[in-house]
Amino acid sequence: MIKATYKKYILNFKNPSGTSRGILKTKETWFIILEENNKKGIGETGLFRGLSIDDVPDYEEKLIWVCININLGLDVLLKELLKYPSIQFGLEQAFLSLKSKTVFELYPSHFTQRKKAIPINGLVWMGEKEFMKTQIKEKLKTGFTCIKMKIGAIDFNTEIELLKSIRKEFSAQDIELRVDANGAFKSNEALEKLKVLSELNIHSIEQPIKQGQVEEMAELCAKTPLSIALDEELIGVFSFEEKKQLLETINPQFIILKPSLIGGFSGSKEWVNLAENKNIGWWITSALESNIGLNAIAQFTFSLNSKLPQGLGTGGLFTNNFESPLEVIKGTLQYNNSKKWNFNLI
Repeated sequence: MIKATYKKYILNFKNPSGTSRGILKTKETWFIILEENNKKGIGETGLFRGLSIDDVPDYEEKLIWVCININLGLDVLLKELLKYPSIQFGLEQAFLSLKSKTVFELYPSHFTQRKKAIPINGLVWMGEKEFMKTQIKEKLKTGFTCIKMKIGAIDFNTEIELLKSIRKEFSAQDIELRVDANGAFKSNEALEKLKVLSELNIHSIEQPIKQGQVEEMAELCAKTPLSIALDEELIGVFSFEEKKQLLETINPQFIILKPSLIGGFSGSKEWVNLAENKNIGWWITSALESNIGLNAIAQFTFSLNSKLPQGLGTGGLFTNNFESPLEVIKGTLQYNNSKKWNFNLI
């Protein structure tokens, strides 16, 4: 028999971090802990307030229900938790962890053996022009060749000037620029803004208009001079048929997968298979998880053999994250297995 418990944990940001959903100072998360035959497994349920579809009042009640019913088995639980993707994500990790030789090696590979690394983008947070420029220079200095910039929080013309100044110093061969609008553009202005951005050799833009405007997004993807990546658009799309229909209707150039928000590893694999059948590109991004969730996402991502830079570099944002073998070196995420985990909740 498996025994299950859960624990809440508050992550504190080193610097208040600006997102399209305001300034974040803390991030709450939960850990599901499984025990069987003197072995333990751990998984992080990465709820993201204001963004996760399962940000609902009965969230902790659902975690209690999961712990009581843990012996129904993973497959049954995942079906019951269709509308709680972050709990699905935590459960998948916990069961993998319980069955693994070591608690934190969920997908043994050349990545966990420190033979290969995962290329990642450097994330530049929203803020004043000089603050953003300083971040960009720091990322370049530390070896990143792909930078993702959040846009849409300050004046568009100011952002364009900032991007132009980057392009004066660094060509598209030197650095790949991705931008993320988090749905900030109005649908009737979006195409003109994409035309302006395309002149700066931008790789892609994430979610230019708010999610839920399917026809408008489809038209934008058909006319855009710049590759569009769906992000928030995938949240709350649960069934295989709904996913298939969404991709067929919008036909984006890329999709971005956040396992915490779209049903964990099984949900992500479903999206990947559908995208690849339609020649739609994809990459995987973490969503402000602690190093527990980030570690799981990184190992899962490596197993899928994507060649694109992934969005897996958020582990250094918190003052009270858990020490782990994960290291960001020269624009890659690496697994330094000589470093030990410091996880004191189990």
